[in-house]
Amino acid sequence: MKILPPDLEASLLSGVTTLCRCWRLQRVDGLVLGFTDHDRDLAFDGVTYEAEAGMTASAINATGALNIDTTDISGALQSDHLNEADLAGGLYDNAALTLFVVDWSAPENRDILFAGSIGEVSRGRTGFTCEMRGLSHALNQPVGRLYQRCCDADLGDDRCGVDLGSPANTGAGTVTAATSNSTFLASGLTGFAEGRFDRGRLVWISGENRGAAMEVKFHTRDDVHTSFTLWETMPYDIAPGDAFNVAAGCDKSTESCAAKFGNIANFRGFPFLPGNDILTSYPGRTGNDKGGGSQWQSEK
Repeated sequence: MKILPPDLEASLLSGVTTLCRCWRLQRVDGLVLGFTDHDRDLAFDGVTYEAEAGMTASAINATGALNIDTTDISGALQSDHLNEADLAGGLYDNAALTLFVVDWSAPENRDILFAGSIGEVSRGRTGFTCEMRGLSHALNQPVGRLYQRCCDADLGDDRCGVDLGSPANTGAGTVTAATSNSTFLASGLTGFAEGRFDRGRLVWISGENRGAAMEVKFHTRDDVHTSFTLWETMPYDIAPGDAFNVAAGCDKSTESCAAKFGNIANFRGFPFLPGNDILTSYPGRTGNDKGGGSQWQSEK
């Protein structure tokens, strides 16, 4: 049973309440923001909770078990801090979020209704909806290393060691023509081989999508053109003249690690694990245990 602060409990029992909800959000870059569904800004604990965003919340599903508690919040993109570019750029992904119930006539009378992080976000040009996931969500995340053939390091991290800031792994381009919000031609990248930026990260530095980032699906080129296809469409139109930075990507295979980056010494996978086909095969006198193709070959 939840125990409320005495003053807040007395306010609820009075029959006349002056309650609102406030959201304290801390982004992964450390910025702390506050929003409220009250019609005026509120301030407590050094944070100002803006009413301008017009945020609302759905009912909260909470249990005493280890199920993931969830609720949804939605609002208009009206705040100076809450905007489409930041949402599209991933600045709110996994942001820590605390939901308070507050007596707006006396903000010191408040209690925490929900604590967790931002989950899935859907957005449009003028509004957004995001999922709040409870603290038990962390129990669903894999911890430690996985035995798998692919590398489990992130390209460029300390375990990988590849320098993504080197001229061989990063480039700057400018859109010359766009066929959609996910496919376009670019200039300025003729020095890079085809596929160098496959699975890489592209960040827009000008245009309507400035500040947004997206993963590259395909990077192709011929003698004249360099073409990019992104995994998802950008929220705003891509136009000629839009500038971007793009970093190399990796498919986490031994082949790419060795040939593309010359970094096989830091490969963090287990490429010689036996495959599932060993379970359905039969042994012979000859065979191989390298994990690719048939594990056993019948004797001829």
